[in-house]
Amino acid sequence: MDNFELIKRNTDEIIGEEDLKTLLKKKKKPVAYLGTAPTGRPHVGYFVWALKVADLLKAGFHVKILLADLHAALDNTPWSVLEKRYVFYSKIIPLLIQAMGVNTKELEFVKGSEFQLEKDYVLDLFKISSFVSVHDSEKAASEVVKMGDSPKLSGIIYPLMQALDEEYLKCDVQLGGTDQRKIMVLAREYLPKLGYEKRIEIMNPLLPGLIGKKMSSSIEGTKIDLMDSSKKVQKKVNSADCVAGDPDNGLMSFLKHVVMTLKEDKKENFVIERPEKFGGNLEYSTYSEIEEDFISKKLHPLDLKNGVAAEIIKLLSLIEENRGELEKLSEEAY
Repeated sequence: MDNFELIKRNTDEIIGEEDLKTLLKKKKKPVAYLGTAPTGRPHVGYFVWALKVADLLKAGFHVKILLADLHAALDNTPWSVLEKRYVFYSKIIPLLIQAMGVNTKELEFVKGSEFQLEKDYVLDLFKISSFVSVHDSEKAASEVVKMGDSPKLSGIIYPLMQALDEEYLKCDVQLGGTDQRKIMVLAREYLPKLGYEKRIEIMNPLLPGLIGKKMSSSIEGTKIDLMDSSKKVQKKVNSADCVAGDPDNGLMSFLKHVVMTLKEDKKENFVIERPEKFGGNLEYSTYSEIEEDFISKKLHPLDLKNGVAAEIIKLLSLIEENRGELEKLSEEAY
């Protein structure tokens, strides 16, 4: 596949597809950015955007990962632990990207507060706040920020800063989840009012949680933490929603968007190990084969769970190797 198809695969939406095609033709080293706020403990859903970061790197992009500490504070992270959570993320997120097996030479990590407190940025924040209504900013933040019944002013500032980050990180493309769509649209509408260009917006799907909801850092039962032990991963996977014949669940989604994408890139098969007395190993080369067998009930939910758990444990092996340091940082941050 060409670079455009590589970038587009497994995405939910790209705003500015034609602009992306032009960018790939005209610019030798385009710049993309993804922001992640150090709020809750990161989970395996992060592998979805980590894979897209890998795709962008393969397509010749320079990729900036914004560790958005101030955004975390605006989204109800206590100021007292903000720096500790930033330090934890700054250690674990690079390991997440490295697990993708991609060359990270063109990967750059940026701390939000290192540029978001600069005079020009703050002045632009005042400027954009004079254009955007409270209603529009609150609407943009609604799927990202924990607003509650009595929204704080900080939640309304959040999307304005995310819009400005596109300009101050000098990016051509922003990468995010579908929950950030309203913020991305707000950025495209209001950055030109400050004399800045619209950016291309790429959205990844959000993985369903293990119990049917969105996989979320703040909802424990829905996720597998990057720090979970092999035993805990297996236990959580075994408890996940997975009805025989129904592929609409978090495990199948993780298989499609993470495991099989990696397998196909490496030209490897997905192998489910089983004793000979239960029919021996199962082997698949594409997600569609897995889905077909699962719908027809040739693939049992327990076998699926065992196969997915084994792959998650492999993906977390680099983090497991650094568990000692990461556990100490995690305890301090949470």
